[in-house]
Amino acid sequence: MILYPFLSATVKALSFPIFLTVFLGSDVHVPADIDWHMLDKSKFFFLGAALFSGVSAGLYPAMVLKTRQQVSSTQISCFKMSFSIMRCEGLRGFYRGFGTTLMGTIPARALYMGALEVTKTSVGSSTVRLGFSDTTATAIASAAAGLSSAMAAQLVWTPIDVVSQRLMVQAPNASPCRYKNGLDAFRKILFADGLKGLYRGFGISMLTYAPSNAVWWASYSVANKLIYGGLGWSDNIRRSESKATAVAVQGLSAAMASGVSALITTPLDTIKTRLQVLDKEENGVRKPLTMLQTVRNLVKESGLAACYRGLGPRWASMSLSATTMITTYELLKRLSAKNQESLTS
Repeated sequence: MILYPFLSATVKALSFPIFLTVFLGSDVHVPADIDWHMLDKSKFFFLGAALFSGVSAGLYPAMVLKTRQQVSSTQISCFKMSFSIMRCEGLRGFYRGFGTTLMGTIPARALYMGALEVTKTSVGSSTVRLGFSDTTATAIASAAAGLSSAMAAQLVWTPIDVVSQRLMVQAPNASPCRYKNGLDAFRKILFADGLKGLYRGFGISMLTYAPSNAVWWASYSVANKLIYGGLGWSDNIRRSESKATAVAVQGLSAAMASGVSALITTPLDTIKTRLQVLDKEENGVRKPLTMLQTVRNLVKESGLAACYRGLGPRWASMSLSATTMITTYELLKRLSAKNQESLTS
């Protein structure tokens, strides 16, 4: 059950070049991409931090809902969970741990975007030199870029994830309060479990996000080309397309790439969340759960369906996040391009 999503994602990532060649051919034209060497790096990272922080703020409540559903011992609907949070904690309850997440988002996104663009540019040019068509090279480069960017970002994101998720699920009126804030949680986890406590669930995080990211970016490139190919746009038409049309195509492509990824990785994400948040007690001493114990507890509670707790808000969050993120990301690249005139000519 744990290995299936990884194998499925890997097989799909490897099979995309074949899919592209058979169904799309090599003559589909899409708007010219902006490579790493064409970007103003300081503007790229500064604007990226500002834009993605705003996007994260809008999507954060869905992440709180997902996390609380995943660690709950019983199935609770999104509506009941939302009502309970609003009634007991107010709007603030939907933003527990957000400060910690925001601080981690900036370096994590910088690593993510840097690794994504460097890998996509280098792998893309290498595959073209090896004789692959532009369409196949784009799919391979996108999959490799998604894989490398997820691995780089997890070095920063896993400790932030551990701290923010514990703040998310902490009872609002607990006495005594286990964690006062993100810094207090960071200090207590480090003191109790050492550095490994902050990297709890790192392995399964990599297993969840790296293949998922590879599949998502390859899926996005496929969907993008399918839409443009379906429209039958030539180079002359795509040069004169409106920005609104480009954003619509990018948003639709992102939404199409999100559904399968959510279905594949939600069981792993549920296990990861529980590993990072929940503990067991032995002789009055709190100890982390193992992966096997976590899976057993989940299956014991509600069968295999328990592994899909939080699927609704996670699917919604991924779809909204993907659509918003990719349109923001493409906008960011255009704003950060060194030569703006060439993009509008």
